[in-house]
Amino acid sequence: MKLSQFDFELPQEQIATELMPVVDGHVQWRDECRLMVLHKDTGEIEHRQFKDIIDYFGKGDRFVLNDTKVFPAKLYGKKEKTGADIMVFLLRELNKEQRLWDVIVDPARKIRIGNKLYFGEDESMVAEVIDNTTSRGRTLRFLFDGPYEEFKASLFALGQTPVPEWVKQTPTPKDAEEFQTIFATHEGAVSAPAAGLHFSRELLNRMILHDIEKTFITVHMGIGHFRTVDVEDLSKHRMDGERIIISEQAAAEINRTKRSGHKICAVGVTVIRALETYVTTDHEVRANDTWTNKFIFPPYEFSVPDAIVSNFHMPKSTMLMSVAAFGGYDKVMNAYRTALEQGYRFGPYGDALLIV
Repeated sequence: MKLSQFDFELPQEQIATELMPVVDGHVQWRDECRLMVLHKDTGEIEHRQFKDIIDYFGKGDRFVLNDTKVFPAKLYGKKEKTGADIMVFLLRELNKEQRLWDVIVDPARKIRIGNKLYFGEDESMVAEVIDNTTSRGRTLRFLFDGPYEEFKASLFALGQTPVPEWVKQTPTPKDAEEFQTIFATHEGAVSAPAAGLHFSRELLNRMILHDIEKTFITVHMGIGHFRTVDVEDLSKHRMDGERIIISEQAAAEINRTKRSGHKICAVGVTVIRALETYVTTDHEVRANDTWTNKFIFPPYEFSVPDAIVSNFHMPKSTMLMSVAAFGGYDKVMNAYRTALEQGYRFGPYGDALLIV
C-alpha cells in the first residue's frame, strides 16, 4: 500500500473540538456520539448511537480496553539568557531518581546541551538539557531538591492537557476531564486512547447486565500515531515505540474467550496493536510488559480481534491504515467517504466506527 492511497480532503469544521458538545441545548454525553457500524464481510453500513454498541455483542463476548492515563505533558517556559519562549512536550520519564525525562522541545533549533530552561511564572522549575537524541528530541534533567512526590506534583501542576493542536490551539480546564477515559488508571500516556473516551459508567453497567465481559490492558500511547508519514512506500515507515502491559490475568481472559468461540472486540488502535504484537502459533495472546513498534497496515492477517472500535482518523494517518487493515481497504475508505458526506466528526473527540 502507498501513503497517497490514504489521503482525502477533511474539512476543518468536521474535526471535533469537544468530546461532549452542547447540541440543541442538551449536553451530549460520552456514549451519545454517533456510531457508524461497518459489516466487513458485506460492506453494509448502519448509523447508530455509541450506546447501541452492545446490540452487536452477546453473552460471553469480551471488550478489551486500554486503561492508560494521560498526564499533563505540555510545558511552556523560557530559555536562559535570551528569555525566548519554548514549549517542552514530556514524552516519558527515563530515571525517577535523577529526574530525567525524554522530551520534545519546540523550537528546537537553538537549544543546545547545557542550556537551562525555566518554567512557571516565578521560573522556579528549572531543567538542564543533557542530551540531544534526535533532531528535535532532548533529554532534560530537572533540577529539583525536594522529595520525588513534591517534584512530580510541581511538574504536572505546570503542565497542560496534551490535546493535539490541530484539535484546538489552547486546551481548557474541561479538557482535563474530557481527554481521559473514565477507567484511566495507569499514568503514562501523552494522548488519550480515543475510542475508549465514549464509554460511560452507564454503558459499562449495561454491558454487565448483558453478560458482556471486559478486560483492561495498558498501552501508554505516545505521539508516534500523530507523526507525519513521510515515505510513499509504507513498508519503509518506522513507528515509534509504545509500552504495552498485558497481565497474566488479562491474557488468560482473552484466550479463554477465544477458545470458547466468543468475540473479542479491541477498543482502539492501541489495543489492536498490543494484541497483535506477541501472538502464539495458536493465535493466543501472551502476557507481556514490553515495548512495541509494530506497524499494522494492509494487507494484514489478524490473529486476535473479531471486531474493533475506532474513531475517525486524519488523512494519511497510521491509525487509519490500521483500521483499513482490519476492515478492508476499499470498505473502510468507502465508510470514510460516507462519514464525510453524513457530517460525522473526526479526531480524538469525534464520532466512532465499529467494524464487525
